[in-house]
Amino acid sequence: MRVHFIAIGGSAMHNLAIALVREGYHVTGSDDEIFEPSRSRLKNHDILPEAEGWYPEKITNDLDAVILGMHAKKDNPEMLKAQELGVKIFSYPEYLYEQSKNKKRVVIGGSHGKTTITSMILHVLNYFHKPNDYMVGAQLEGFDVMVKMTEDAPVMILEGDEYLTSPIDLRPKFHVYQPDIALISGIAWDHINVFPTFDNYVEQFRIFADLITKNGTLVYCEEDEDVNKIGKNAREDIKALPYSIPEHIIEDGITQVLFNGKKIPLKVFGEHNLMNMNGARLICIELGVSNEQFFVAIQSFAGASKRLELVAQNEHTTVFKDFAHSPSKLIATTDAVKKQFKGRHLVACIELHTYSSLSKEFLSHYKGCLDNADTAIVYFSQHALQLKKLPPITEEQVKEAFANPGLKVYTDSKKMQADLLSLNWKDKNLLMMSSGNFDGIEINDFGKIIVNSK
Repeated sequence: MRVHFIAIGGSAMHNLAIALVREGYHVTGSDDEIFEPSRSRLKNHDILPEAEGWYPEKITNDLDAVILGMHAKKDNPEMLKAQELGVKIFSYPEYLYEQSKNKKRVVIGGSHGKTTITSMILHVLNYFHKPNDYMVGAQLEGFDVMVKMTEDAPVMILEGDEYLTSPIDLRPKFHVYQPDIALISGIAWDHINVFPTFDNYVEQFRIFADLITKNGTLVYCEEDEDVNKIGKNAREDIKALPYSIPEHIIEDGITQVLFNGKKIPLKVFGEHNLMNMNGARLICIELGVSNEQFFVAIQSFAGASKRLELVAQNEHTTVFKDFAHSPSKLIATTDAVKKQFKGRHLVACIELHTYSSLSKEFLSHYKGCLDNADTAIVYFSQHALQLKKLPPITEEQVKEAFANPGLKVYTDSKKMQADLLSLNWKDKNLLMMSSGNFDGIEINDFGKIIVNSK
């Protein structure tokens, strides 16, 4: 099979390209910009384009398929050439669906928690050597790629993103997969550039639940009011399984779940992660894993990349990084760290980086989101606003939106770093939250400097 990727440098796209190479496909690709780690990983598999840019001559009738990434524009010359020649064009999720049509499809949806839940399920299945294919949105410990597709695996676990499928297919990605088993973790308005109202956003999850195959299963978080409504109103032929926060305790800084009279210690913590775990448990039961087996395996789960990921620590300071950027995620993540380390001062830093977070209309949703932190910091750059073609915002507008009298706002990344390094870090924790990198901060290196400072 000969497959060409348009926008091969994307996080999901390059992982799918590598997965196909490993299955013996002949893979080519193009992109107008390719950053690390995609560049090195494509090069290691000998599929890094020789030059950046779009080259219509790469599109020929010899191709079996073209896979179109969301980064490409509607007037992409390679896509237009494929349409002209009649070469079959798939979006990323369409191609995954095609490859999993004969498998049991498990799709994890929700505004937050879906990467962690997907990762937990994969961890448990692999612990017991149960064959599976998958697509997950973060690099996992013990997994060298984020996509795996084989001929033989009977099940495929898919992280179901609600963002758009491709430039020429404006459906949410998770509407493509038609799950046999689906999960909805929570609904918190996001992607306001695509879904202009909260009701419109919620509707995408209602549609997702209705796309479950006949006699399928919906696992849903009953703690979320909007998700609970969807779960309780699922089709009559769908088995609906609610979940919530399991009973637990925190002893000596370790969270333990209470199950059948036993204390089960975990490496992860926070009520949101405990809820995620309970959702993953119900999915695993549907896939033939017992409760007892699940709790044996989940004890060794250390988390997904950038999801409350431990960066560095010593006896009196711990540094975490997290992908959190939406209001609900900020609240859940800061609350988790504060409760886990009750005697420590929490310094929480958030970068406004996404389209929604940098929008004047959306800023007010951040009111009180950092109130669990002892020192609250917000960073944003005018450059990010310019790239997203958004009107400028001011430090005063950010302070007003968060409504936190002690909030510190930075627009200079180096100044923020210098101020953080000047603190006495004894009995303090640092939480860095962003879907970006605070304009060039290597958080792993920075965390090590923090814990080694005097």
